[in-house]
Amino acid sequence: MTAWNTDRSADFRGPLDIARAATVVVDAQGTVIGWSPAAERLLGYQPQEIVGRPLTTLLPPGPTSPPSPHAHPVRGNEIRAAQHRGGFEVVVATAVCPLPGAGTAGHVIVATELQHLRLWDSRLALLNGLATQSPVGLAIYDTDLRLTWCNTAYEREIGQPFAEFRGLHPDQMYSEGRFVTKGHPPTLDGVMRHVLDTGEPFLDLHFLGRPPSDPETDHLWSCAYYRLQDGDGHVFGVCEDAFDISDRHRAQRRLALLVEAGRRIGTTLDVMVTAERITEMGVPAFATTVTVDLAPMVLEGELPATSGSAAMPLVRVARSSEETGAEEPGQRASPSSVADHPPVEYPSGSTQDRSLSSGGLVLDDTTLVVPLRVGSGMLGLVTFVRGAASANFDSGEVALADELVARAAVSIDNARRFTRERTAALALQRQLLPQQLPEGSAVDLAYRYLPTDDVTGVGGDWFDVIPLSGSRVGLVVGDVVGHGLQAAATMGRLRTTVRAFAQMDMDPVELLSRLDDLVAQSAEEQWGEMGTPDGTRADVTTGATCLYAVYDPVSRRCVMARAGHLPPAIVDPDGRVSFADLPAGPPLGLGGLPFESMEIELPVGSLLALFTDGLVEARDRDIDHGLDTLGQVLSDRHASLEELCDRTVRELLPGGSTTDDTALLLVRTRELDTSQVVEWDFPAEPVTAGRVRDLATRQLRDWGLGELSFTTELVVSELVTNAVRYAEGPIQVRLIRDRTLLCEVADTGHTSPHLRHSGEEDEGGRGLFIVAQLVQRWGTRYSRFGKTIWTEQPFPTTTGQDGPPAPGTRSRA
Repeated sequence: MTAWNTDRSADFRGPLDIARAATVVVDAQGTVIGWSPAAERLLGYQPQEIVGRPLTTLLPPGPTSPPSPHAHPVRGNEIRAAQHRGGFEVVVATAVCPLPGAGTAGHVIVATELQHLRLWDSRLALLNGLATQSPVGLAIYDTDLRLTWCNTAYEREIGQPFAEFRGLHPDQMYSEGRFVTKGHPPTLDGVMRHVLDTGEPFLDLHFLGRPPSDPETDHLWSCAYYRLQDGDGHVFGVCEDAFDISDRHRAQRRLALLVEAGRRIGTTLDVMVTAERITEMGVPAFATTVTVDLAPMVLEGELPATSGSAAMPLVRVARSSEETGAEEPGQRASPSSVADHPPVEYPSGSTQDRSLSSGGLVLDDTTLVVPLRVGSGMLGLVTFVRGAASANFDSGEVALADELVARAAVSIDNARRFTRERTAALALQRQLLPQQLPEGSAVDLAYRYLPTDDVTGVGGDWFDVIPLSGSRVGLVVGDVVGHGLQAAATMGRLRTTVRAFAQMDMDPVELLSRLDDLVAQSAEEQWGEMGTPDGTRADVTTGATCLYAVYDPVSRRCVMARAGHLPPAIVDPDGRVSFADLPAGPPLGLGGLPFESMEIELPVGSLLALFTDGLVEARDRDIDHGLDTLGQVLSDRHASLEELCDRTVRELLPGGSTTDDTALLLVRTRELDTSQVVEWDFPAEPVTAGRVRDLATRQLRDWGLGELSFTTELVVSELVTNAVRYAEGPIQVRLIRDRTLLCEVADTGHTSPHLRHSGEEDEGGRGLFIVAQLVQRWGTRYSRFGKTIWTEQPFPTTTGQDGPPAPGTRSRA
């Protein structure tokens, strides 16, 4: 615009127009006879100074060389060096016009500075280029919005000669088109009227429509509109510049589709959801129908064979179409199995069959099949189909589909790997958890175990019920931090260790202390002195929590201790709920702080609830609220244990799943009847053994267990004799008639007898060996006051049962 408007008097007459150029009239002899004011301005001579002098005074004969070898020639004109009155040369372009006739004038010479003529030629070239070569469509509409002129690009766009559509209104040529840029009139007529009325130009308005030359395809143009005025300022029309940006728009849409795919695909570790996201992304932005077929093994977490054979079985897992929309599997509540999806078979020679055979992408008109490949393995196929009226896939769209499916394949493979790991972890977890709770007379039991949801993976919560000597029972619940196979394996190690320690009759404090030491040693052995790669020292067991309780149905007393775990809920027979004020203790593996136990007496029918934090704690719920809800549910003293379990899960986990494993163990206490337990105290005297034999024989006869008299006499005689010989203080003997016959001899000593094999020459040492052969189990447990040696004998089988049934009934989960 600066170059165009340098000369304020510039107009479209051109620099060699006789009304603007320097004009010289000469006669036949070459004498100047006429001199224009423009010539005076150009060369500096007054008319009286030059008229009558030879033309050669100003213009030497013949053309001169161009001022620059790179300067373009001036078509149809001569370049000459004119002499200025000031004594310097002015390079001009001249044109000569002869004047035939009888007058004295021989010809007219017009001249202008060379740079002015070249600028004019550039303007003409620009106008010619815009009219004939520019890819931008140009059109001029008059004040009635009728087309008065257009360039070649616009004519190509219409697809007809200009004469056939001259005078039409814009909306007549693009009746279905509209502006998609917001904040402006939606129609061509409205936009042009606004420009004519206000003079405000519009730039880069996006117009969507179908040109007459391509009526089946939508095109997008970037348009500009500005008002046209003549030299006197009168408005005579509006000019439209339109550039077809359809290809660029399609490329932007493809890029946007890839960005959206990156945002949506791969956000879940679920094979089915990932497959459905592919179909949702493809319809309708890319195709009319999209299907995803996967190998059945992928749904099970496995990788199909890499043979590339077309015989690889496939099942339809997702489909979306413009007509029917997406299928419903994405709304399922849990992952579907392979049986839920129909198998698909492709005819020989079909597009899908060729893709399976070759392992590569196959394009057939409006069908595009892209394999889901990861490395050398093929997971399945994605098929994109367009309707008959839609355009075929071009090279850019094929590349887009390939990239989209490649990204989806990585996400599906990640989901497949997660499925495989989770399946393995669940299988391991199920094997490590109790398969069946033991039956006993101490408590009634019910439990629930809910593994975590699909996203966070398998956790490390566990529970256990361990039969102990003296009809006691050990109750355990624990939680290992972390998820996955490692957490499940660690849970199994801890559960096995707790069971082993419990069967050694350790009290809760000693058991947790031993367990804490082993966990700390495990962390040391796993990471060594160097620690983890990031410089920290950690183990999946570090931070594990555990609660261990022992209930004695004879004394109705319960001893418990915890290592960083939540305390149990206790509900008395009247329905009053409390949470045991049990010292927390440090989580396992941290060390440094001692564990403390608490002993309480539980009335018959009391309810003890052991649970992990996944039951009462959630992201949208405070733990105190969860504990209150649990207490409200458990306060129903008329409900069975199974009903309480179901109601608890329903109230606290309404969705049926959680981000953490959940273990719940409900225990209702029982008591052994006084008729099932006898207890005698004796002094540590040699005659005590005989007295005990007599009393035991008489009691067994009262219980109807006379067949066990001989064995029991030997057992109590040997145990009492050892207590008299090696211990001090009084001796206590107890017989318990439960599911087996239990004999217990307690003394104040803290040394335990050891089973040994006596030699042929030894006079003693065979008593305990004989006892071990006569009983089913035997062992030693310690207390603050001494030790207790106990034995178990099965009831005679002649009664047709394992023994007299314990009073009451049992509830098993």
